[in-house]
Amino acid sequence: MKRESGDGRQGRGGITVHDLAREAGVSLATVDRVLNRRPGVRAATVEKVEAAIARTGYRRNIGASLLARGQGVRLRFLLPGGGNLFMAALQAEVAALGTFDEGEGLETSVFRIPPMNAEALARALDALTPGEVDCVAVVAMEADSVAEAVRRCTDRGIRVVTMVSDIPDTGREAFVGIDNRVAGRMAARMLGLALPRGAVVGLIAGSLGLRDHRERLEGFGEVMAESFGHLTVVGPFEGSDDPGTTGAILARLLAEQPGLAGLYNAGAGNSGLAAVLAETGAHLRMVAHELTAITRPALESGQIDYVIDQNPRAEVRAVARAARRLVLGPGTGPAEDRIAIRVFLRDNLHEDGF
Repeated sequence: MKRESGDGRQGRGGITVHDLAREAGVSLATVDRVLNRRPGVRAATVEKVEAAIARTGYRRNIGASLLARGQGVRLRFLLPGGGNLFMAALQAEVAALGTFDEGEGLETSVFRIPPMNAEALARALDALTPGEVDCVAVVAMEADSVAEAVRRCTDRGIRVVTMVSDIPDTGREAFVGIDNRVAGRMAARMLGLALPRGAVVGLIAGSLGLRDHRERLEGFGEVMAESFGHLTVVGPFEGSDDPGTTGAILARLLAEQPGLAGLYNAGAGNSGLAAVLAETGAHLRMVAHELTAITRPALESGQIDYVIDQNPRAEVRAVARAARRLVLGPGTGPAEDRIAIRVFLRDNLHEDGF
């Protein structure tokens, strides 16, 4: 079978829509309607085209289609700045998008916002215009100013995807992230099974104004109440994802809670915790989030026992797919998938490419 090229109609592997139409025994216009989920095609005909797609291995080349039409999807990421290594990893994955299929047809940009600053985030959202951005991905904060800014974005025709931390009921059209309540429940189960009766467990969050941190703590509390009532939980304390503030909280807990045997940090700032543990020689059963240049060596040394990770590469690629679907329509990409929760111990660190 001849493989045609050009005109933006060539799929992956050289299979074109012309090949697909011949294979299905239908017109080119019918193939176009099926691929773009347009009405007016009989169910039996749709099945014929879908069967031809399966036989030929046709994969739509979104980038070529966009190039032929002289347009791309302009996707802006608004990420917290500062020293949060997970946010830096997200930015690196945005830069690497072009090496993946999910990056086809996307024009991406990243703006870093002062961390834990709802007003700065709201201003950044309000500054977006449909002339420069089709879709914005934002690590949301639950604040009235941010909620109103999201609504104003959607009113201007800019599609909004929240990632990592959600802010529902604002007009945002998709959320990409892990189930944070489940992550918190997992952390409680890990610590509860490891600690003796009467032990004290400390809780730290970056901010209770972040829905992801709050949901993690809620899930943690649920399991503690259900299964581990013999443990004492103190906190949560807000560390603002800042290493100095987070480390100071741990130092105070060590001084004031002689029975402290476990710690769950639902946010960032883990380098501050590592510094305090190294200085005091204390050993705690500890659960943290995100596999980074800080938490990885802490796992290897035994300072941290478990790291709950949400895979920044998968997260950014899922945002890219969501943006294309929202801007171009459902026929331009697969259905959104949930971000899987990964758990790392020092025993399985080799399973990650980091």
